[in-house]
Amino acid sequence: MACSKIVLGFLSAAFSAREKPVRRREFIKLLPGGAATAWPFRMAQAGSGAVTPEEFQTAYPKVQAWIQRTLDSYEKDAQPIASMRFARLPLYFDHALLETAKFIPIDRVPTPPLSAMGLGRLAAFERGDFHGITYLDRYFIKRTVLTEEALHFHELIHVIQWRLLGPERFLVAYANGLDEFGYENSPLERMAYDAEASFRRSSPVFNAEKFVAERLR
Repeated sequence: MACSKIVLGFLSAAFSAREKPVRRREFIKLLPGGAATAWPFRMAQAGSGAVTPEEFQTAYPKVQAWIQRTLDSYEKDAQPIASMRFARLPLYFDHALLETAKFIPIDRVPTPPLSAMGLGRLAAFERGDFHGITYLDRYFIKRTVLTEEALHFHELIHVIQWRLLGPERFLVAYANGLDEFGYENSPLERMAYDAEASFRRSSPVFNAEKFVAERLR
């Protein structure tokens, strides 16, 4: 599936209009689109390391196909989050989400071979050994941390991000967030880590979907 003309238009606008790195908050506020949107990625200059529209157009179908193959091959192991009977997650997430989103216990979470797909600058991410990783409404989580409710919370924030942004916009935003800010400070990860931190502190209960939607405005 080719990258949509809309996404390419946003990418091109950003590359032609922006020269200075954008702050994380500005980056997040620009994600959803609209009249004022210009995807806030670094200008495609020699040696800049930014993902260009052409690179994304080439890589996106490969990443998309890899995700679908991976999910298909592990679907038999997928379990609904509700099966864990966590006490606090239902306070933050809708019952329907906890029934439809699923987790897959695994020894090492799978990451796409980004270098082979033409995204060599993200090679460090594909070598990462993460506790969890989310693709669409499924997430892989290490068996060693399976009972940690806060990690499920973190990945469910990503499930909501995937749904609200859609696959193309999530992937292009995530890739360029990694390039611009690094892993833990990339906008979509920072959002999940901030929400997780509030959850761990037992701060006042909040609606997780509203939390994500407000930060994507």
